Amino acid sequence: MAKKVSAKARAAARKQRDKWKMKRWFTIRAPRHPHNFKRIGETLGESEEHIIGRVYEMTQQEFDGNFSKMQVVLRFRVSECVGQDALTTFIGHYHQADHIRRQVRRYRGKVDDVVDVVTTDGYLIRMKPLIITQQRVQTSVKQDMRTRTREIIIGQASKSTYADVQNALLDGSLEEAIEKGVKSIYPVRSVVVRKSQLLQEGAVASFGPTLDEIHANEQRAAAELKAKKAAALAEAMAEEEAEQSAAGEEVGEADDVEEEAVEEPAVEAEQEVAEEEVVEAPAEAEVTEEAADYDSMTVTELKELLKAAGKPVSGKKADLIARLNE
Repeated sequence: MAKKVSAKARAAARKQRDKWKMKRWFTIRAPRHPHNFKRIGETLGESEEHIIGRVYEMTQQEFDGNFSKMQVVLRFRVSECVGQDALTTFIGHYHQADHIRRQVRRYRGKVDDVVDVVTTDGYLIRMKPLIITQQRVQTSVKQDMRTRTREIIIGQASKSTYADVQNALLDGSLEEAIEKGVKSIYPVRSVVVRKSQLLQEGAVASFGPTLDEIHANEQRAAAELKAKKAAALAEAMAEEEAEQSAAGEEVGEADDVEEEAVEEPAVEAEQEVAEEEVVEAPAEAEVTEEAADYDSMTVTELKELLKAAGKPVSGKKADLIARLNE
């Protein structure tokens, strides 16, 4: 038995809106300091409430073009929406698992640790360093390397702001400091901070350009790029027109040369025809003179001429003369 649908339900179904039409694009931007609201991506959402809290991930190669850091994934969380811009906070990074697995091999030592640090502006960060040694090492050596690594990380982070810590993680200066500190204990193959995580936010920095200034700079850069493209296009069209005009002039000169070449043979042909007419005129006179002499020839002579011409020799003298005159 078919279920009856009320008029109210049908009216509600007709009034149902398409949610996709209600959504709009938001520009995801990196934090103001130290990344100056850099544009890092776009996301689709119905309203600002749906955008806030989203986590956006991208590789460091995509972020700053460092090809040697293509295995590092950066994480940003949307914390605020201003118009069509989704402002984010850097919440950490991690190395891809397959890259970490490739570093750990037989007959190598692995030293890892978990270190929590607090920056000068109140951000609580958890870091997980990873050290790969050239050969297997004893547990006591690993413990010494952990202690030295912890001292370096805490000592450097406790004197820096959260923005300075981000720069140290992205440019590799923190990893270089760790490697320099532990290589005196035992030779190392590689040192990385394989993961960082923001546990608690602190004071928000107000350094760097404002969002309005960033928009103005982007519009100016877009206008300059458009002007450069228009100038390049105009220059290319001018060069093409110049080439076409030069090609047209060459074709015109070639046509003139061909016409002169055609006219000269025509004149020469007319001259040759005139000479042939001049040369052939006496021949016709000779033919008429010979035709006048046929009457004085004998039949035998006429037959010999016909034989030489390959014509029949039968008939009377008048027939022979007529045959010769043909």
